[in-house]
Amino acid sequence: MIRIAVVGEIGSGKTYVSHLFGLPVFSADKEVSKIYKNNKKFFFKLKKKLPNFIKSFPINKKELLKAILNDNKNLKKITKLIHPIVRHKMNVFIKKNFKKKAIILDIPLYFENKINKKKDIVIYVHGEKRQILKKLKLRKDFNIKIYNKLKKIQLSNEIKKKKSSLYIKNNFNKKSLKREINMLKSKIF
Repeated sequence: MIRIAVVGEIGSGKTYVSHLFGLPVFSADKEVSKIYKNNKKFFFKLKKKLPNFIKSFPINKKELLKAILNDNKNLKKITKLIHPIVRHKMNVFIKKNFKKKAIILDIPLYFENKINKKKDIVIYVHGEKRQILKKLKLRKDFNIKIYNKLKKIQLSNEIKKKKSSLYIKNNFNKKSLKREINMLKSKIF
């Protein structure tokens, strides 16, 4: 089985690119959302760490955002609790799809959390900063302060590009992006 990781800047279109391959996709962001909505054990651990912010189950994103904006250490507390759960979910996904030709790992902190393996094919998704910010501002819960805090825990785009095996430019045009994906698929397979 080929492991294909899709990396890039926040808002560069990693998730959209991941799904264009037509392969099983593990989305760390989706798993985090599920954990916030469904995992009471995680809720109680988080409530214990952030009692002034986490009040109700399912976990309210606004409460998390307040905690993160209040103190940088709170983001570290959240990630320290949630990353092991997400990693476990990823391992379950990989085992479940072991007989597939390939899988996609859509994990924003792929390098930072040392999930990368030597044989992984890593695709860096590049988007123009102006276009990315324009798209991000359309998101319901977009907050520039949170965006900047999240960027600080990620490797720079230059480092991600260097560590990646393939590169794709996302100009946010579906037709040209599909064409680029098809070219990448022919290179990979």
